[in-house]
Amino acid sequence: MDFKELAKTKEYDFLRTDPRLGDRIILLGVTGSYGYGTNREGSDVDFRGITLDLPSDIIGFTEFEQFEDRITDTVIYSFNKIIRLLMSCNPNTIEILGIDEKEYIVKNEIGQELLDNKDMFLSKRAAASFGHYADAQLRRLQNAIARDSMTQPDREEHILRSVMHALEDYNRRQTLGGMGDTRLYIDDAVTEGLEKEIFVDGVVKHLPLRAYNDMMNSMNTVIREYDKIGKRNKKKDDNHLNKHAMHLVRLFMMGTDILKNGIIRTRRTDEELVLLRSIRDGKYMKDGKLSDEFYSIVSSYEKEYEEAEHISRLPENPDMDRIEKFVESVNRRIVLEA
Repeated sequence: MDFKELAKTKEYDFLRTDPRLGDRIILLGVTGSYGYGTNREGSDVDFRGITLDLPSDIIGFTEFEQFEDRITDTVIYSFNKIIRLLMSCNPNTIEILGIDEKEYIVKNEIGQELLDNKDMFLSKRAAASFGHYADAQLRRLQNAIARDSMTQPDREEHILRSVMHALEDYNRRQTLGGMGDTRLYIDDAVTEGLEKEIFVDGVVKHLPLRAYNDMMNSMNTVIREYDKIGKRNKKKDDNHLNKHAMHLVRLFMMGTDILKNGIIRTRRTDEELVLLRSIRDGKYMKDGKLSDEFYSIVSSYEKEYEEAEHISRLPENPDMDRIEKFVESVNRRIVLEA
């Protein structure tokens, strides 16, 4: 498919006519199934991009975060917003920096600068970000088709892992000190209706109440999302579930690339695509449930991912000095060239 020609059609006129887009777009590329290489006949085309903020967004009173066209499934983030997302290695945005060269629809000088400096965003925060998204995908699958076959203690183990990812990410992002000697673990439940549940032992000293509240919220959100995911996906058909299953494995693949090799690679290798497509096409779906073989595959990729996290040479946090200088340089140009 010629994506550049597609972007020129009337359906995408907003790319040229919206005052926040047009020449202000610095990057626009193909993500989703076409970007990953998992597309098939009838797959939607997903465009994701970045547009510069207006001078008034920087030194005035206007605000802008992103443009979204649901008809074409196009999302274009403001420059300043996506920088914040990239700093946390958000899977939905970091992939914009790793798509194949030929699948960029727009790439100007500033866009190329961003690509040339993408390594400044890579850090061990990716472990929490990709781990959290992968956990969420697993929750979707388990709640939708395997809840009855999973024991309550097994489900609690998965929630614990998600909560620990959230807590690790919070501790990396804040500088006020964490919960001291904190331990999260599973033991016999004291809550009625549960066999096992998560407990926390910890000592808090001189931690601002607001920081403590933020930390607890980050963990509580995981549990709330777990419950919502189960309710939201009860009626999804096998095709949707297969798609969730495929993305679970893809997230582990991409996250491992970042942690182990410091590489952002959105399109998967030919060998990986054979597996991903087979998952999407239902090879591991048996009688409305994913097979044991699939969960064995997931365990293998999850183990590789955890090993990559353990040996990763990435810094704990992104290179804030480089990011700050880059953002200041771009925003300065926006204001002075207005």
